[in-house]
Amino acid sequence: MSTVFASPQEVEAAFYDAIARADLLALMSVWADDEEIVCIHPTGQRLNGPAAIRDSWRSIFANNPRLKVRLSRVVRWNSMLLAVHNVVETLYIGDEEKAHGPMLATNVFQRGSNGWRLLAHHSSTAADRALADKRAAGERDENSSRTLH
Repeated sequence: MSTVFASPQEVEAAFYDAIARADLLALMSVWADDEEIVCIHPTGQRLNGPAAIRDSWRSIFANNPRLKVRLSRVVRWNSMLLAVHNVVETLYIGDEEKAHGPMLATNVFQRGSNGWRLLAHHSSTAADRALADKRAAGERDENSSRTLH
C-alpha cells in the first residue's frame, strides 16, 4: 500500500528525501497515478509519463548515488485540489562541499482520492548565481503560502 500524503509539503519532503537516499521506489511513489506526469531536468530534457521519469532518475542515481538538495526561498500557492511551489534548489553531490546551482524549481501537486501527489517537477538553472543566498528587499518568508481562488 502506498503512502497517503496529507499535504503538498509532505510530498515535497518525501521527493527530496528520496533523491538524497537514491531511492527510486520512494521517488516514484510521490508521483500522481497519471500517464501525463512531467519532469523537466535542468538540462532542459522534458520527460512525460512514469516510465520516462523512472528511467531518467534510475540513470541519475546510477551516476550520482549521493545527492542532497537544499531548498530555500520557498513560495507556495495552495488551493483545495492543487498546489504550486516555487523553490530555489542548491545541489550537493557526494562529499563535495561546493554547492551546485542554484536552480529554480516549480513543483505542482494535486490532491486525489489517495492524498496529495506530485504532478509536475520543473527545474532549471537560475540566471543569477547569487539568488540562493541573497535576500531581496521585501522578500516574503521562505515558508510563505498563498491561496489560489
